[in-house]
Amino acid sequence: MEESTRRIAEHFQCRYTVFEKGTAPEPVEKAYRQALEAGRSGGFYPAVFLLDEYAVEWLEEVVSQDYDRDQIIASCGDNGKEILEERYQEYMEDLELDEEGQSDFIGNETEGEELHHFIGYCSFSDRNLEADVLLLELPVRHPWEIIGYLPMGGWNECPAPEEMISICKYWYEKYNAIPAVFTHDVMEFYAPAGLNGADSLEAAREHYAFCVDRVDQGTQTYKLSELAAGLENSDVWYFWWD
Repeated sequence: MEESTRRIAEHFQCRYTVFEKGTAPEPVEKAYRQALEAGRSGGFYPAVFLLDEYAVEWLEEVVSQDYDRDQIIASCGDNGKEILEERYQEYMEDLELDEEGQSDFIGNETEGEELHHFIGYCSFSDRNLEADVLLLELPVRHPWEIIGYLPMGGWNECPAPEEMISICKYWYEKYNAIPAVFTHDVMEFYAPAGLNGADSLEAAREHYAFCVDRVDQGTQTYKLSELAAGLENSDVWYFWWD
């Protein structure tokens, strides 16, 4: 275990498990799902955090100085849906798409990539853990409050933490989706109920509003309908911000 891993883990002041760099990823996901079940009676929600050098720097030099956990949690509103709708409309205006152009962007794809396992902490070279991984048992009442401990966002196109927490609340209430995996530029949700009966194209619009690269770099056709098709049977949601 890296010394920085121990230092960061103790900063959270909660129970944690360390999975060391270079080991297989399967035990992390298994432990996460066990912790999620245990947390129902244990008063916590688990979160997985990849501690690469960028994440360590972010936590120690940015989060600890610039963010107040209680303030972020208190800022959570019931406007997650509105935030996503506004972001989607702004992207459509930036692309200068008229009604016909938006219809072409949606497309009519019927196949898309399904996700059932976390991949954010895996190395592209050998698929093992890219760096030490922390499984944190965070003492929060609601899963969206995880953002108070891991205030993801606020750079480039990634929503600011104050928006992120409201979006997470909205997605939990609508889809039962839980923020689960964090790296310095990746976030994954665990959605055991899938889309929970919601329309897949509507969900895809929300995902695009949340992270445009989910379509722009995460599909083969660059069509919203490809993302929608993949979401229909996925229980893991993956987002990456450049």
